[in-house]
Amino acid sequence: MKFKKHLSLLFILIIVAVLSACSNTSASEKIYNHLEKAVELEEEFEKQQDKIVKLEKKEQNIYSKIIDLSMDDFDKIKKLSDKALKSIEKRAEKIEMEKESIHASKEEFIKIKDLIDQLENKQAKDTAEKMFSVMMERYNAYDKLYQAYSKSLERETKLYKMLQKKDLKQETLSNHIKKLNNSYEKVIDANKTFNSRTAEYNELKEKFYKQADIKVEYEDNASSKDKNNK
Repeated sequence: MKFKKHLSLLFILIIVAVLSACSNTSASEKIYNHLEKAVELEEEFEKQQDKIVKLEKKEQNIYSKIIDLSMDDFDKIKKLSDKALKSIEKRAEKIEMEKESIHASKEEFIKIKDLIDQLENKQAKDTAEKMFSVMMERYNAYDKLYQAYSKSLERETKLYKMLQKKDLKQETLSNHIKKLNNSYEKVIDANKTFNSRTAEYNELKEKFYKQADIKVEYEDNASSKDKNNK
């Protein structure tokens, strides 16, 4: 009976030791795990980039063909417009996939907030706080980019539907194209902000890893990714 009690006590001690070892994982290591998980969750965002750019080029080619045609080629204009509309639908789907990826990354990233206060190294803590702030600005910048891009998609859709009307007036078309170009300018501005925050965040993350003595091997240009070349 005593043997069984000692055995039970030993088993309990082993469990306590294991739990203690898990809880002893440093705050910096936990932060590292969340940061790298956030990167993994953005892989879908990364994958959609080239696909979106290809669709954009395809639509630009279609538009170039349309403006070279006259109203005598209305049937061709209509067919080309249909192709453009289908391409826009695909792009809209990919933008939604991109957004979901970014938002999943954000949910993972914000888990480091409470861990930052647990850092003992003051330099690493200060850098982590800046890193957190910049990354949140990056997520906000993406939301603005998403909104601007979605608006441009709406106006592109309207453009190609307008081109399918025989009674379309030149003035109406010109006014809409001005609005569309304005949308593109907003996308470009939002994209620049997003890219700037991405570069700033990556620099701070690399700095944090060095200060927290976390050994990380970077691939070429991996620490300064510049995405969303819309």
